[in-house]
Amino acid sequence: MKIDVLVAEIGSTTTVINAFTDIGTPRPRFVGQGQAPTSVLEGDVTVGLKGAIDDLKKGIKTDEIEYGEMLATSSAAGGLRMTVHGLVYDMTVRAAKEAALGAGGIIKMVTAGKLRRMDLKKIIDINPNIILIAGGVDYGERETALHNLELIVSSKLNIPIIYAGNIENDEEIALICEEAGIKLYIVENVYPRIDFLNIEPTRRIIQEVFEEHIIHASGMTTVREMVNGPIIPTPGAVMEAARLLKESIGDLVVFDVGGATTDVHSVTEGSEEVNKMLISPEPYAKRTVEGDLGVYINLKHIVEKIGMKELKDEFKNAEELINKTHPIPETEEEKAFVERLTKEAVLTSLERHAGRFRYIYGPSGKKTIAEGKDLSSIKYIIGTGGALTRLPNRFEILKNAAGYGKGLELYPKKEAKILIDNNYIFASLGVLSKKYPEDAVILMKESIGYKE
Repeated sequence: MKIDVLVAEIGSTTTVINAFTDIGTPRPRFVGQGQAPTSVLEGDVTVGLKGAIDDLKKGIKTDEIEYGEMLATSSAAGGLRMTVHGLVYDMTVRAAKEAALGAGGIIKMVTAGKLRRMDLKKIIDINPNIILIAGGVDYGERETALHNLELIVSSKLNIPIIYAGNIENDEEIALICEEAGIKLYIVENVYPRIDFLNIEPTRRIIQEVFEEHIIHASGMTTVREMVNGPIIPTPGAVMEAARLLKESIGDLVVFDVGGATTDVHSVTEGSEEVNKMLISPEPYAKRTVEGDLGVYINLKHIVEKIGMKELKDEFKNAEELINKTHPIPETEEEKAFVERLTKEAVLTSLERHAGRFRYIYGPSGKKTIAEGKDLSSIKYIIGTGGALTRLPNRFEILKNAAGYGKGLELYPKKEAKILIDNNYIFASLGVLSKKYPEDAVILMKESIGYKE
């Protein structure tokens, strides 16, 4: 069978292949999906890729697949590990962090102000894929970013550095890295002036740097033998999909509940009323990742949050279910138990992602301010990931996120519509959109059952 584009999602444990044909026509088609264990630990990721293709062949009942292009997303080899270093935590550090998360980064360390020797030791131990340095508004403070760069360079770490700070430092930053033989990428300041975020240039360059350097990661050295198109971080691919879909159907939030983490991607400018009350700016496209909210690897954190007493009231054999959980629930009872964990993951991640109103009191009386991301204009709540695309009561779980809260939270309203990525292809369509945006939108709408 001839396939136009294969998209590989190379995960830490599983590699998934999605096949698409009729790309470039008014009716692109999702053909099927295959999967196999990821072979990153064997030093050759193509073993897992070929296994997933073999599984795809069985699923679509063909002996041979001939494909034109293969694109990929990857969270294997530890994903896109980053450290972020800025000046003031609520300003340049936060802006740099938002850029890294939006690109699909896994942030292992964040610092504000001048790095110390113990900080440098931690960076060396983390051994990140990319180091992001920011600091100072344009034509403002210069010394912190220069100090941090010089200290990092002194460690002899051969890690690409992205500088997204005070524009006045650009030439000196370039000179320091050139003399040290360090690969440097200079982009526009993530926080060029007070109360203004400029994270898109940095987000884009992070994905480019990831693609350039991921093939050097352990187990990924042979990936270019099969993948002849873009490779971007899997969470960043979901964000690409969300951003593109928003332009077509309106403000949305995507929940991705997995075995280890829960990611939330929102794309909305928020309401004009709330924006006037915000005490600090929020990104148009925001991603948060909750490393303690996984329904398999990290289920005990969710159990702790719910409380054993409450769980035992709902599930008489709760302890047995906790100890015998499978990556994919099998019995009806196991599915119901994972649904309860997924509901908690969705609501907790929503609380952490969204903003809220707060009252402050001064000489002139009570004043209402807003903090964090405003989700009140969200029109669509979308579920992707294994749990929210395969569990029987996935719609009911997501309905809890609409109209939830006590009134001060900036949550989606009850009118928000629930949609599911039924084909579980959002990440693949995010990377597909890099070359074929129109096709990606059509396929996304088909997967969520969206009608004009």
